[in-house]
Amino acid sequence: MSLRSNDRQWGSVAKFFHWIIALAILGNGTFGLLMDLARSPMQKISWLALHKSIGLTVLALVLLRIAWRWRDGRPLDEPAPRWQQWSAHAVHGVLYVLIVALPLSGWWFNSVTGKPLQWFKLFNLPALAAKNDDIRHFAHAVHEYLFWFLVLVLVAHVGAALKHHVFDNDNVLRRMLPFARPRQTRPSEGDHQ
Repeated sequence: MSLRSNDRQWGSVAKFFHWIIALAILGNGTFGLLMDLARSPMQKISWLALHKSIGLTVLALVLLRIAWRWRDGRPLDEPAPRWQQWSAHAVHGVLYVLIVALPLSGWWFNSVTGKPLQWFKLFNLPALAAKNDDIRHFAHAVHEYLFWFLVLVLVAHVGAALKHHVFDNDNVLRRMLPFARPRQTRPSEGDHQ
């Protein structure tokens, strides 16, 4: 498998970014929802620190993914009605915006609470804003609503991929799966003889 994408399938670098970011978002989102189950305040602080570090990692990975995507090729769109192709491109654009905005909103929320932000206890990151108790609840709400909007868009994204795979029997999902190869959709000239 090639590192770079071509007109038939995504390359291994694009697949790596896609799946590692997807797993990190799903894991960190679940982790964030379960944080209130911590048995002690110290455990909650540890979990919150881990949640923040994973969020910052997602931010770094998606920025690398965008940089790679800028230089990488991409598979041709599968034959579909124009509205479906437009919708797919729009959903991908919204996903990128949300995947960047969600950790940035968490960073902003952390900043207005006045707490330090560390990445896996290795180094501190600067605050994005000054401590401000007046907007702390608003910043938290922004972070939470962005998460639920991301969940909604991810459900549409996964649903569309499964629809293409199960009902349309095309390569939309197959060409992004880590070890799958796109199936031949049209016979080559040699197959007619």
